[in-house]
Amino acid sequence: MTDMLSRPGARDGGSHQAPGPAQPDATAPTKPVIVSAVIGAGACLLTGLLACAAVAVVGWLAAAFGGAAGAVRAGATVWLVAHKAGATLGDARLSVAPLGLTLFLAWCLYRGGRFTARVSGADETKDLAMASGVLAVTYGLGALIIALLTSDGTVKVSPATAFLGAATLALIAGTAGILVESGAASDIADATPQGLRDVIPAAAAAVLTIVAVASLLYAVLLAVHFSRVTSMLELLDAGVVGSVVLFAICLMLLPNVILYVVAFLAGPGFQLGVGTTIAPTGVTVGNLPALPLLAAVPADGATPTYLLVLTALVPLLAGVMAGFVVARRGVAAEDSDVLGWDAFALRGAIAALLAGIVLMVLMLLSGGAAGPGRMAQVGVSGAIPAAGVLMAGMAIGAAITAAAVTARRPQPAG
Repeated sequence: MTDMLSRPGARDGGSHQAPGPAQPDATAPTKPVIVSAVIGAGACLLTGLLACAAVAVVGWLAAAFGGAAGAVRAGATVWLVAHKAGATLGDARLSVAPLGLTLFLAWCLYRGGRFTARVSGADETKDLAMASGVLAVTYGLGALIIALLTSDGTVKVSPATAFLGAATLALIAGTAGILVESGAASDIADATPQGLRDVIPAAAAAVLTIVAVASLLYAVLLAVHFSRVTSMLELLDAGVVGSVVLFAICLMLLPNVILYVVAFLAGPGFQLGVGTTIAPTGVTVGNLPALPLLAAVPADGATPTYLLVLTALVPLLAGVMAGFVVARRGVAAEDSDVLGWDAFALRGAIAALLAGIVLMVLMLLSGGAAGPGRMAQVGVSGAIPAAGVLMAGMAIGAAITAAAVTARRPQPAG
């Protein structure tokens, strides 16, 4: 890792070496940028596919039907769906991306991007852009080929959506890895205005606060309804091997469920089937699949009053956290003396706007079709109004907190 921090040259033309006679760099990379990017993308492809195929084969070993080839094809299909490439299985549509698996694939691509930058020594802007583009295109083409190989008479996956979904994920995560490893991320941060540098971590704090509260609420509800979990496990009677597969499935879908709880806290709620509603104002859902993750879903009818209170308090709490981050970072900056409390309040509101956009995108990605019939609609149908409610609450909390904290700072003498 440290070899990139002491590379011979920098993009700004300066040197990262100590003064003195030039010494030969024994660790200088020799692989071209394109070759490095292709290798990095290929490694990410194999890692993700092998992980999905392994879980599918374990499930096949626990089942009494099907074949190994079908299990591998099922694993590849899940891998494609994790990139938001919808699959059609007969009359059923599957487009709910298991975001836990998507996060794992994004982490692999991030590491692949760092590998690409490290072994290629990419430093110039054009080389970094080439590395990012080649990594994304290679990964996307791999997904396209997998979609063609996976599709048969019963399973169909659009090669175009497979390419677009995989290439987009690779472009985002891979580029992040390339920028971090090459040192370009630090240069970009240094060139970014102070206000924006304060807004981004503040928005991250707001998002993490809402996700943390949603996770805590989900854990509490799951503990309260733990008897349902045990009943579902007894009903499934999956055995040891099957339980391992079931645990892997729940782990992959856990981020989706947490985002549904976020939408619940926002007010509009979410749905687990056509015509269903799970919101603080009431629950209408009926029978659900015997998936332990869904044991925390409240029964049909009115919901407790404290859930309505959380709908108002959670966005404000997230905004307060964002406001503290904006104020703390802003006051520590060199030019903080010339800025009034209103400037910091504006930064807090902008952080809330950014956090709301991030949450909206995540909620949109968490839903889709999960099967035939009533399961054709699962997720947050009101992602935009839910994000709007969260954004408004966070903006109020962030602006007031940032303004209040900075207004109390000591004024410079004279």
